[in-house]
Amino acid sequence: MRTWFNGRLLQSPDERVVSPLDHGMIVGDGVFETIQISDNQPFALTRHLDRLVRSAEGLGIGKPDIGAIREGIAATMEGQDIGFGRIRVTVTSGPGPLGSPRGSEGLTQVVIAEPSTRPPDVASIVTVPWPRNERGALAGLKTTSYAENALMIEHAYARGASESVLPNTAGMLCEGTGSNVFYVVGEQLVTPTLAAGPLAGVTRALVLQWCAGEIDVVERDAPIDVLRTADEVILVGTTRDVQAIAKVDDRELPAPGPITRRAQEIWAREAAKGIDP
Repeated sequence: MRTWFNGRLLQSPDERVVSPLDHGMIVGDGVFETIQISDNQPFALTRHLDRLVRSAEGLGIGKPDIGAIREGIAATMEGQDIGFGRIRVTVTSGPGPLGSPRGSEGLTQVVIAEPSTRPPDVASIVTVPWPRNERGALAGLKTTSYAENALMIEHAYARGASESVLPNTAGMLCEGTGSNVFYVVGEQLVTPTLAAGPLAGVTRALVLQWCAGEIDVVERDAPIDVLRTADEVILVGTTRDVQAIAKVDDRELPAPGPITRRAQEIWAREAAKGIDP
């Protein structure tokens, strides 16, 4: 693991550099991106950094210095041999007073790169009753205000699953804590619309784009109970890629099913070409 902080490559990721008054710590006032490393290359980097800017501007903390962040990514990856890993880019509103009002010292920008273990091809999920607010101030933004996600992922782990999937306030299927959801009905691959409140996932967008010519794939909203009857269920995300789901709560499913397998084949073929370096 290597860490870059506000223009400086740290000697150790444990070096103490973040102020206790940084609003990322005080109130979770920041945004982030996680980017896959594959064969020593960041995958879909431009798309992730574009979303980082959208999240930061949507949160009202200003525009991150993307040129500096790209330098930080290069610095943290230099000299490492990472067949599979991840880059975490975090931007906060910087140091400020105790309480919610922000300070004026400028943004805090951090990049971390590390090797990691590739997730399994097949996983289990649980549904939770706690809704995502599709009309909230943070809807569609990838912020560091992640406490409810941390609670929900621990809920999943305690039940032998790797992810929790949640509804929105209308009871419609929304997303996982760190993933987007697809499911199969008949021969059709379906994912919730962005109006339902999920994050506009980079992997989600690429699955829609790449599968469109070969699979009947649509965006459509449905109650979260659709997962009780769907023929196949899939999670997609930065490190998951296209992951088959073998169990939803107590219901077992074929994994990977035929549509999932086809989506995985398309993903592998197109991702091998690389994108947005």
